[in-house]
Amino acid sequence: MARMPSCRVAVIGDVMLDRYLIGETERLSPEAPVPVVKIRDSRVSLGGAGNVGANVTTTGATCHLVGLIGDDDHAVTIKAELAAARLDATRLVTSPSRPTTTKTRVIARGQQVVRIDQEVDHLVEGEDSERLVDAMYDALADADALLLEDYNKGALTPDLIAGTLEVARHRGIPVVVDPKFRHFFAYAGATVFKPNRRELGAALGAAVDLTDHDALPTALDRLQVDNLLLTLGRDGMILVTKDRTITRIPSLAREVYDVSGAGDTVTAWLGTALAAGATVREAALLANYAAGVEVGKAGVATVTREEVMAIHEERHDHLGRLRRGGVI
Repeated sequence: MARMPSCRVAVIGDVMLDRYLIGETERLSPEAPVPVVKIRDSRVSLGGAGNVGANVTTTGATCHLVGLIGDDDHAVTIKAELAAARLDATRLVTSPSRPTTTKTRVIARGQQVVRIDQEVDHLVEGEDSERLVDAMYDALADADALLLEDYNKGALTPDLIAGTLEVARHRGIPVVVDPKFRHFFAYAGATVFKPNRRELGAALGAAVDLTDHDALPTALDRLQVDNLLLTLGRDGMILVTKDRTITRIPSLAREVYDVSGAGDTVTAWLGTALAAGATVREAALLANYAAGVEVGKAGVATVTREEVMAIHEERHDHLGRLRRGGVI
């Protein structure tokens, strides 16, 4: 972790705004069988690639964030949140023809009542696409790692994906991909490919049998990536390395309050650790520590170096005691 603050990490993908309207409900609407929620509080946070970038900055590293926003009030809010997170917004492309991707969640009695999405998810075209490519080249000029955050909102086009992978290969930097369905098989050559179990099963056309020792190495071969990190929510993660070794990484969460944003946290810490020179297994373990902290927080949240270091030191103290006692 000591080398992380000197790293530069490019995060390219779908930038979003997460809004939370928090209130109380005591009755149903006379207009429809839905609850009436009286809003008492509200908050916003960065989502998607923006949240990945925010988590990169909390590791101490510098983040070069590339994405697309609209020319609207939500874009203004995103820029304010980026400034608060010490993230540079100069590589964000503003499109007058698309809204800023925004997810608004209404919360009552501690539960989500409804989510309202404002978005246009067709692939970016024309001048917007060209400006994204230019921003990508600028971000990768001195980056130590590349993180691709695909939420199927249109920023990551086939041309942009191919271009980023080519630059990363040329510069010899690690590439971490957080995929969605649209371009699932477009990331050949990536260093770490990080889907969840549902995404992998949908892409392969069948549920993944984790008891079959050949299933995940076979998936690795089909994806043509170096390493596969399968996230399993409360059950932790499974790492399959290019030598076909399978490592199960159990969740370290003491209390799971909210899993929103946990995948973004894993992507950020995984990629930044690789940028700092960690092995894939070391980076995955560190990312697992960070995820264990994040799911104990409400909503989409970032994780600090101090929080991850506390778990890291606790785990090493525990292992040390086991070794001294002859247990391991």
